[in-house]
Amino acid sequence: MYVKKITVNSLINRSMLAMAAALFTGGAFAQTYEAEAGTLTGDANIQSCDACSGSIVGNLSSSSTVTIAVNVANAGWYNMQTFYATGDPRTFSITPGTGNTLIVPVSASGGWSTAASINISIYLNAGSTNITFGSPSWGPNLDKIVLSAVTASQLQVIDFGANNQVQYNLTAKTYNVVMDGVTVITGASATANGNQNNVSTGYTNAAHTSEAFTDEIGSGTKHVITLSGGYTNNMEQTFYTYTGKDYLVVQVALTGAGANCYRMSPLTSYNVSPDFAGGDTRALNVPYDNDAWIRYSANVLATTEFTGAEVTNLYSNDSRHGLVLGSIDNSRWKSGVSVQGGSAGSAYVSVFNGFAQQSVTRDTRGHGWVNIGLDYCPSTKVAIIANDDWRTAFETYGELSALMQPKYIADWTAAKPMGWNSWGVIQTNLNLTKAKGVVDFFHDNVPAFRTEDNTLYIDLDSYWDNMTDAQLAEFVQYAESKGMQAGIYWAPFVDWGMFARPIEGSSYNYQQTWTKVNNNPFTMSGAYAMDPTHPATQMRIDHFIERFKVAGFTMIKLDFLDHAGIEADSFYDWQVHTGMEAYHVGMKYLIDAIGDDMLVEASICPNNATGPYAHMRRIACDAYAGIGDTEYTLNSTTYGWWQNKMYDFMDADNVVIGTQPINVNRARYASSIVTGTITVGDDYSADGPWINTAESMLQNPDLLVLAKADAGFRPADGNTGNTASRVFYTTIGDNTYVAVFNYAGAAADTNIPLERVGLNTSITYNVKEFFGGETSTASGAMSFNMPGSDARIYRLRDSSLSVDTPVLETSGYVFPNPANDNLTIKFANAVNGEATVTITDITGKQVWAQNMQIDGTMSPQIPVSSLTKGLYIVSVKNGKDSQNYKFIKQ
Repeated sequence: MYVKKITVNSLINRSMLAMAAALFTGGAFAQTYEAEAGTLTGDANIQSCDACSGSIVGNLSSSSTVTIAVNVANAGWYNMQTFYATGDPRTFSITPGTGNTLIVPVSASGGWSTAASINISIYLNAGSTNITFGSPSWGPNLDKIVLSAVTASQLQVIDFGANNQVQYNLTAKTYNVVMDGVTVITGASATANGNQNNVSTGYTNAAHTSEAFTDEIGSGTKHVITLSGGYTNNMEQTFYTYTGKDYLVVQVALTGAGANCYRMSPLTSYNVSPDFAGGDTRALNVPYDNDAWIRYSANVLATTEFTGAEVTNLYSNDSRHGLVLGSIDNSRWKSGVSVQGGSAGSAYVSVFNGFAQQSVTRDTRGHGWVNIGLDYCPSTKVAIIANDDWRTAFETYGELSALMQPKYIADWTAAKPMGWNSWGVIQTNLNLTKAKGVVDFFHDNVPAFRTEDNTLYIDLDSYWDNMTDAQLAEFVQYAESKGMQAGIYWAPFVDWGMFARPIEGSSYNYQQTWTKVNNNPFTMSGAYAMDPTHPATQMRIDHFIERFKVAGFTMIKLDFLDHAGIEADSFYDWQVHTGMEAYHVGMKYLIDAIGDDMLVEASICPNNATGPYAHMRRIACDAYAGIGDTEYTLNSTTYGWWQNKMYDFMDADNVVIGTQPINVNRARYASSIVTGTITVGDDYSADGPWINTAESMLQNPDLLVLAKADAGFRPADGNTGNTASRVFYTTIGDNTYVAVFNYAGAAADTNIPLERVGLNTSITYNVKEFFGGETSTASGAMSFNMPGSDARIYRLRDSSLSVDTPVLETSGYVFPNPANDNLTIKFANAVNGEATVTITDITGKQVWAQNMQIDGTMSPQIPVSSLTKGLYIVSVKNGKDSQNYKFIKQ
């Protein structure tokens, strides 16, 4: 009897009451199947378990399984209450029939003789089905399963977009997500860890309400499932559906006194199974920042297991169908995404807040608590985006992130920047003579290498303090006299000295500002982190920014920004408790100090959280000259190009020609064009082989046209693991540009099906290669021998179109951007005559159109005041030629 009492007590808890209710609500008939009656393989065996319903099956692993034959009268969704025993957290792998294998982690049950259960939603066909239980490693012991049909009365159905639904199970407190008629997420639950470990499935009551809403993204209907009973705090699961949009945003929150949290997940599912349509399926591991030679990794889905930062994409490289799941708000939380593949078609995925892991986020302590002492604690908003092209889904994610975290920095209305940075080669030897010599080189030797508004940014990197303030001002004046802009470098949140001494511009000491972790200064990259909320850190910002402004600098490169986002023991501002909260305090203060007159580039920094504070960002850091540097950079471009929706421009770091052979130089330069802006880095104050190469390569007119354009190259393929794609492409007007790389030393025969770069295989295209100028034609595919450690950039144009007609393809831009009332287009080339101007939203719906007379390089003002907030494309078509420009309506 004592044993039986333990068994009952183990079942009568918050979670079990809710799970038990699922079996008897709505009239569903429950069927029980004992594990020991199943078919065992490998080392799986039957063990005794006094606290179980009978015996129990143990030793489950990848090669040792138990298969239970079930039989149901009707096809449909079933709740499978799975009873198990384990002394520590373990994981089941569950394969229903020929369906996808599910990866289901379970918590400790209280011991190997104590049973607990978890609810799992599975789809069963009518008749007999074999359900196989195993584990990716060593699994829990399995007692029994209880099946009951999910009835319509249990479901709260939320429709959105075209043929999309949330199906919320009010009994189990889990939800499915249907995209375009396909269930892509099954049995998703929500969690919140704080004073209690709240789990949606452990609540006893659920109630649904809805209301109209408008947020930074747009307008629609907000659906709230309020969970109560079983915990001290209520839980709210919110589903944001936007009018006419096929994406979904989800969030979880705790309410009531003591609602503070240190970890939350609005979406944890053991069965994320997009409509892959077969092929090479992948899950993308996205890093937190761009430091320490990190790499993105497109992992084979069936065998992957990782925790990355902020977002993931599950997709097929063959069909290109994909599903993006990720946080679109970084105001308080660092977010992680855990993925474990179950099969080629499904995975366990948990998008969670409170991610702190040294190898990814650089933190050496746990995540801080959110909303301490308040009665409401929300998670981030998490976007769920499905698309027939995984790359489009990623670009939508970038657009939503940009809307959710709008620009704090002043709008960039000038042309796309390009220029030079001293860290490429000169580094510690920087002085006034060398800096002036570089200006002279660009003025005298490469006059064509200029931005669309006819300037260059000449940026003095670290060791600019080799010069006096008077010399810095002299350099700025000299650069401006030659038609160029002067840039400076600074790391605002690090102490390189690492010893106690007075802080510039204040009466404080550096020691007072050091970020502490476990009572010790936090060290990273050879420097102490400085508390971004401390008044001395902010006084230091004022001091240095004022020096730069007095000298006349119009560009600043900000580095080692990661240090401002470190989780700390505490912060000077007592209302700040997390690294992300501190990061935003510091960055807002910094941008306020910089003001509206400087181009701001972010170097080492968090990928997503820096979007509001920089015009330009390094896609990857510490790349210079070799083919290995090019491949490393393009790994980040292959899988992180979509960040160009969050920043005005992405940058590929220094293009150093040095003494590398010309083929390697071509690849390095091409990587910069593909990624975004061009920053060259040789010592052009000194003679060397780089001089002649620069004079030729940097003034290639075809490459300059493309370099100045808002090109937005995409990868052709996404199945390269942690290496880079070899092929990137973009379409501008009637032209498609294809960049091809060979990272290996040996030449390779290359074949590129034109359909993989967005072209019609039945059309013949005129082809021009930009480095060598060769012309040819292509139909169906491009085939050629690619030299080793080299690159080619091709322009393909329908052969039926005139090659002599000017094409609106280059570095025009929209200003102001974002826009409130009106915008104007600055064209790269003069446009004469009537043009059709249209505006479409990101779904492709036309929202405005008008014929306009255009004479010259400036359009008339285009009214946008009537548009709702969001991202739009303005298109100009003049005869057969067209151009598209993106802008944000505030």
